Parts: sequence; C-alpha cells; structure tokens
Amino acid sequence: MATRITSRDFNQHTSRAKQAATRGPVYITDRGRPAHVLLTYDDYARLLGERPITDRLGEPAGVEDVDLPEARFDEPARPAEFT
Repeated sequence: MATRITSRDFNQHTSRAKQAATRGPVYITDRGRPAHVLLTYDDYARLLGERPITDRLGEPAGVEDVDLPEARFDEPARPAEFT
C-alpha cells in the first residue's frame, strides 16, 4: 500500500511518514509531482537484491570474496603542490 504526501506535510509530520513507510512506500511530492520515495531500510535492502557492503563490514571472516568496484583514473599521478 503506497502513500502520497506533500513535501510540506513530510517536513511537518516526519514521524507519520516513517510509520506509513512500514506499510509500503511513501511518495513525497513537490508541487504535485513525485520527487522522493521513503522506504524502510529492510525494503531498501530487499530492493537492492543483496546485502549492502556496510552490513558486511563487521563480519569477522569470509568477506574476502566481496567484489568492490575498481576505481579508474584516466589522469596520470602528479606530485602534490604545497604553497
């Protein structure tokens, strides 16, 4: 069950929006158009389809197999300038 609220109502009644999010997504509108969606963390994690890396940081072992995206830099390294 989805809920729609205005951004003004969201600002004034944040706790109500959080309670509504336990029943389903809360669409927050700006000038009548959907602008944001409020979800519970569990719904968000389910939407991702996997456990976020932040959930795995406290695990003692077995995190060696976590694939992290490789950072790519097209510019060559240059010395730092301290002025």
